[in-house]
Amino acid sequence: MRFWLRTEEMALEGMVQRLNAVSRHTDEIMHQDIVPLCAVDIQDQLKKRFAYLSGGRGQDGSPVITFPDYPAFSEIPDKEFQNVMTYLTGIPSLQDAGIGFILVIDRRRDKWTSVKASVLRIAASFPANLQLVLVLRPTGFFQRTLSDIAFKFNRDDFKMKVPVIMLSSVPDLHGYIDKSQLTEDLGGTLDYCHSRWLCQRTAIESFALMVKQTAQMLQSFGTELAETELPNDVQSTSSVLCAHTEKKDKAKEDLRLALKEGHSILESLREPQAEGLEPSVNQDQLDNQATVQRLLAQLNETEAAFDEFWAKHQQKLEQCLQLRHFEQGFREVKAILDAVSQKIATFTDIGNSLAHVEHLLRDLASFEERSSVAVERARTLSLDGEQLIENKHYAVDSIRPKCQELRHLCDQFSAEIARRRGLLSKSLELHRRLETSMKWCDEGIYLLASQPVDKCQSQDGAEAALQEIEKFLETGTENKIQELSAIYKEYECILNQDLMEHVRKVFQKQASMEEVFHRRQASLKKLAARQTRPVQPVAPRPEALAKSPCPSPGIRRGSENSSSDGALRRGPYRRAKSEMSESRQSRGSAGEEEESLAILRRHVMSELLDTERAYVEELLCVLEGYAAEMDNPLMAHLLSTGLHNKKDVLFGNMEEIYHFHNRIFLRELENYTDCPELVGRCFLERMEDFQIYEKYCQNKPRSESLWRQCSDCPFFQECQRKLDHKLSLDSYLLKPVQRITKYQLLLKEMLKYSKNCEGAEDLQEALSSILGILKAVNDSMHLIAITGYDGNLGDLGKLLMQGSFSVWTDHKRGHTKVKELARFKPMQRHLFLHEKAVLFCKKREENGEGYEKAPSYSYKQSLNMAAVGITENVKGDAKKFEIWYNAREEVYIVQAPTPEIKAAWVNEIRKVLTSQLQACREASQHRALEQSHSLPLPAPTGTSPSRGNSRNIKKLEERKTDPLSLEGYGGSAPLSKPPEKGKGWSKTSQSLEAPEDDGGWSSAEEQINSSDAEDDGGVGPKKLVPGKYTVVADHEKGGPDALVVRSGDVVELVQEGDEGLWYVRDPTTGKEGWVPASSLSVHLSQSGSAQCLSSSESSPGSAVLSNSSSCSEGGQAPFNLQA
Repeated sequence: MRFWLRTEEMALEGMVQRLNAVSRHTDEIMHQDIVPLCAVDIQDQLKKRFAYLSGGRGQDGSPVITFPDYPAFSEIPDKEFQNVMTYLTGIPSLQDAGIGFILVIDRRRDKWTSVKASVLRIAASFPANLQLVLVLRPTGFFQRTLSDIAFKFNRDDFKMKVPVIMLSSVPDLHGYIDKSQLTEDLGGTLDYCHSRWLCQRTAIESFALMVKQTAQMLQSFGTELAETELPNDVQSTSSVLCAHTEKKDKAKEDLRLALKEGHSILESLREPQAEGLEPSVNQDQLDNQATVQRLLAQLNETEAAFDEFWAKHQQKLEQCLQLRHFEQGFREVKAILDAVSQKIATFTDIGNSLAHVEHLLRDLASFEERSSVAVERARTLSLDGEQLIENKHYAVDSIRPKCQELRHLCDQFSAEIARRRGLLSKSLELHRRLETSMKWCDEGIYLLASQPVDKCQSQDGAEAALQEIEKFLETGTENKIQELSAIYKEYECILNQDLMEHVRKVFQKQASMEEVFHRRQASLKKLAARQTRPVQPVAPRPEALAKSPCPSPGIRRGSENSSSDGALRRGPYRRAKSEMSESRQSRGSAGEEEESLAILRRHVMSELLDTERAYVEELLCVLEGYAAEMDNPLMAHLLSTGLHNKKDVLFGNMEEIYHFHNRIFLRELENYTDCPELVGRCFLERMEDFQIYEKYCQNKPRSESLWRQCSDCPFFQECQRKLDHKLSLDSYLLKPVQRITKYQLLLKEMLKYSKNCEGAEDLQEALSSILGILKAVNDSMHLIAITGYDGNLGDLGKLLMQGSFSVWTDHKRGHTKVKELARFKPMQRHLFLHEKAVLFCKKREENGEGYEKAPSYSYKQSLNMAAVGITENVKGDAKKFEIWYNAREEVYIVQAPTPEIKAAWVNEIRKVLTSQLQACREASQHRALEQSHSLPLPAPTGTSPSRGNSRNIKKLEERKTDPLSLEGYGGSAPLSKPPEKGKGWSKTSQSLEAPEDDGGWSSAEEQINSSDAEDDGGVGPKKLVPGKYTVVADHEKGGPDALVVRSGDVVELVQEGDEGLWYVRDPTTGKEGWVPASSLSVHLSQSGSAQCLSSSESSPGSAVLSNSSSCSEGGQAPFNLQA
């Protein structure tokens, strides 16, 4: 850099010196250093022509200055006369001027006095050397005579350094100066035009001034360029280079014009003086041509000096621009490489599965591919820097360290990528070995599970099974992990705590599987080695036959009897031995069966973990390969307008789902690897977290709609190409929906193989919970499709059920015509049962694809559950039931698609009404207790209201101790003590009959006297009533004789047992068993009349369950449900 600055300074100094020389030489050429006058300055004086330089020369080459006849010569001011003399004497060359001037004074028409004055004035003011003064005296006789006499007498007045010769005529003048050197007015032939001479002199001097000013301008311009401070950025440097280039071009244009002007002057000087004649060029004209040529040479020298300087200055600016480009590229590349280094520093994960490692390797390859552009750019920039150094750039000291740093960063990146790839390759190798070992174990498990136990009892079957096992064990050499310590040592560079634990578990699984194989092998060897005892016939001895050839019948009979006795005696022993053998075999079979179930459980658990890891990897792949790329500025140009700010719509809460599974659920699942039958607990502990799937599924229609609009966007195609996915993004967006449905299948499989295990109940509960979540998700998908509802659906409580039904209406206030039409033409309605209301909507199918084909529901009306009652059976159709409102002011006959759906809806509505009734009772009891503390002591009269209230309060307190008593389902009639276990039904058992009129179950709180309620019956033990019962609570626990039932099942009562157990039969399956009596409720469809349940609150009094139609219409006694 310093060397370059010194070089530029030297170039500037050289140009300045050369241009100063040009200016100096120009002055010398024009004699400006001696006579600083120009024709343009004294142009008016020169135009008077009282003296002129014709270009003539004397015999010795002396310049001739002619003073023509000028009457007003004496009136010329001295200053003007002096300037003209000075200018004219300065025109000839120094050599000619040194010889001396010849003055020709023409005074032929003047007077002697004027001649004398002119000569004296010229002699006194002439600034140069004089050689000869020739005076043409007056031609008049008197004046000529006077001049002769006066000149003789006044000779001393004309004492000059040169002689003054008085000439009488022009021919006398020719004796001193040749006619060719005199103008025509002096009898000569010299062609002279004063105006032309004046124009030529003005042009030459103007050109000389132009040459001098051009040199000075280029000198100042060069100084300005050299003193310009170089910018530090590319844009400013480019601007400076452009500005300097423009100024240079303008200066070059000025030079071109000056040269053109000089050549034009030179051509005008060389033009012939007369057409067709040889030009007569005098010495002054030749001198003028020489002057112009010398000025042109100086101008060329000026241009050469400036061009040399500009070449160096331009080189400096171009190198500066190259440096700024290099520095800018260096900053950009270094920033990118620093970011790449920081990014690669985050690649610390070595993978927790084979799929994960493969994904990490793909990510690393993709990252390397994306980073290769920056690395290649860095290497190219380094080569550019090296080229600048080779081209002798002035900033070598700045460029070389940057090139070295770029090469170092590129090498460092390549080394780190290679190191990471080596670690991941090691991890891939280890996981492949682990995967191979686990696959080998699974194949072994399948082999053991596929060997039937009964066939292995024979020798041939045992030998065949033994050969299968031995053949399989031979494959373990290349498939299983040999030594754990060797694995730890070989893969020490990648082993972390989690991976070591995974290796240990795989090795432990392998060891456990081998142990099972060895036990099975030993058992099969025993079975294969077992030999049956040979039966050898024994012939009777001849001696015995000879001694008794004909035994008596009595003896024969005795013998036979003794033989039979022996057989009888041997019979129990053999039978006991056979039973013991069968018992041992059954125990062995049971042990092997349990072992096979354990193997199958481990297989299901392995599938659960493998699919969970793959699921997590797929989510991560989508989030990093698609969602994160939507925020990548380098990919912004590929995004369509419709995708801007729509990442949350397209992906929903997938990131939240990923973090839950990756950070929590997968790790907790791995804790149950050794005890898969307990995995239900893991699901139960995290069941609330699975609610995040409801949010994802609710957003799915919006996501699919956006995908259909933008699926052909180049952004998705580029991301799919980078990820090397065969399927498009929409397939991966469906993964969470598929995963939440997959869990219930895996839990069913696990439950099937864990019936008698410790965690079976947890598995069943987890399965039910997952199914509940799926139902809630499905219901919520329908719920968000409701349109036209003004209120907040969240205020209606939890959505319990939803489905499509045929509905007839029958309203008391309706018109007859409408009622008749309603009975024949049902409306298709979609019902939504909430905790606080039931909504009637009209289902509308939508046209479109995917989720756009999902129906929407137009809201029609809603019924508050506080005023709703139900009639479970409608005559003539087992699929119909009634929902009535406000004491049957509005009746809706609802027809379900199947009886099962109807039973489920009726059961769910009953639960809602029952819960409302229970809440009403507790509130009533609370109010009654508050009143009991505030009222005075009751009067002794039994009919007084206070007495009735006190009895009611006491009864309410008794009820409060058992809030789930049958008062939630029926009246308060006294119940008898349950009979002992084993007691059957008698023919006189009480039958359950209902009035013929339509009856209804409701929780309507009517204003009744508490004493009346007490007379009807109080709370007592459950009464044994034959008939059908509805299960109100799931029952799965119990002994071998227990019957597994679900809420909503209908069973028939067979017999009453002890400890609150009833023996019932399931009419659907025909199975029988014991269930708790508290889990049963009288089946409301036993009676021919339709019974119904309502929760209408009409007053804050105590609540009872009654036949509302009987009370309101039939006038009969209330029907109380007892169970």
